[in-house]
Amino acid sequence: MNTEKKAMRDVFIEQIYNRMADDDSLFFLSADFGSPKLDRIREDYKDRFINVGIAEQNLINVATGLALEGFTVYAYAIAPFLIMRAYEQIRNNLSLLSHTHEINVNLVGVGAGLSYDVSGPTHHSVEDISIIRTLPNITIFSPSDWVLAEKFADYSIKSKRPKYIRFDGKPLPNIYNKEVVDLQKGFFELADRGEVCLVSTGYMTHTALRAVDKLNKDKIDVGLIDVFLIKPVNEDMFFNVLNKYKYIITLEEAFINKGGLDSLVSALLENRDSRIRLKRMGFKDEYIFDMGGREHLHKKNNLDEEGIIKNIKEILKEII
Repeated sequence: MNTEKKAMRDVFIEQIYNRMADDDSLFFLSADFGSPKLDRIREDYKDRFINVGIAEQNLINVATGLALEGFTVYAYAIAPFLIMRAYEQIRNNLSLLSHTHEINVNLVGVGAGLSYDVSGPTHHSVEDISIIRTLPNITIFSPSDWVLAEKFADYSIKSKRPKYIRFDGKPLPNIYNKEVVDLQKGFFELADRGEVCLVSTGYMTHTALRAVDKLNKDKIDVGLIDVFLIKPVNEDMFFNVLNKYKYIITLEEAFINKGGLDSLVSALLENRDSRIRLKRMGFKDEYIFDMGGREHLHKKNNLDEEGIIKNIKEILKEII
């Protein structure tokens, strides 16, 4: 497997650039936010690139207007500013209006979770899944690597509904090979042994993989499911996979008990009267003001691989 690190946004933008040559319905809008790959779109497709400036609310307004005229639009900005500053516009222009109109607007947010780690809580995006999940009609894509980001380009064009695409801000190695991923399924079981299963999304899947590898060296089997399509969810298919396990641990760079990945899994289990036990790992009900890189912040919040391993070993004692 190739483990070259790539930025999700660059891989995705390059795919959109390639498709703009043959599809003149594609527009790319930016809220004064750049990328080396974005420069090519700006130079070669001047008539279909718009920089609206540091104005995320207007970004959504312009994107909606173009989409109502039949264009496929990409609205690109830093994730917390895109989602939270423009939430009213996302609700009214995209979620609400898509009940009656076909609107293909793709909200491309960079900086999922703590990927802007040293920039502090204003730039952390730990609420985005929760608040977008409350809105009808919006797909949420939360990839763990650049292979998924690359494959989502075609999906984003074909699926004629609003979408929130949350990309990590840092270059990451790939987890997947291009041929093994079924985006429609929405998740992938990276490990399928044992009685405890980790369910993760985004960057946390990388941490989970390292934890699973360490546990395997100690002859401890653990399952791992990477969820990359948060909404919509194929609930029956997802539950059939979860139902093999006695204990589920959700992992996310987000507040727990607030409507994120853990709430998705919890509702799924509860609605089926499942006896599978659930533990949630993420951030407690407070913002993170500690200074330091991602690994430091994870360790401080018991979300690093050692914290995950400790929780699994304690759970295994309970099961026995």
